[in-house]
Amino acid sequence: MGTAKARAAQASTVADLARFFPEATPVRIPVQFTRSGGEAGIAGVQEGTVIEFGTSREVLFSCATALEFADVLRLRNSDGSLDTEASVVAVQYKPGGTIVAARFLKSVPNWIVKS
Repeated sequence: MGTAKARAAQASTVADLARFFPEATPVRIPVQFTRSGGEAGIAGVQEGTVIEFGTSREVLFSCATALEFADVLRLRNSDGSLDTEASVVAVQYKPGGTIVAARFLKSVPNWIVKS
């Protein structure tokens, strides 16, 4: 039982943040993001991550970069079918990383399709 409790305690992840986005659907979309604007030295930071949940307007993922509310990110997948900007609308800090929700700045039609 001790092991199960420890596992549950460490489960504070993107799924926890997704609870605040009722339309969020689980996805696994590898992307690169680049932080634009903002403080010198932090703008242009690039990182690869995986979008774990999405809505028609938002993406949710974890990353190692310390992002902040209203940061603007350029999100791009490997084939370029997703190449857009999004603004950070929610952040949860955890040891070793950041859980992020970002909202698209422009409409991105059909980026997520529910069956």
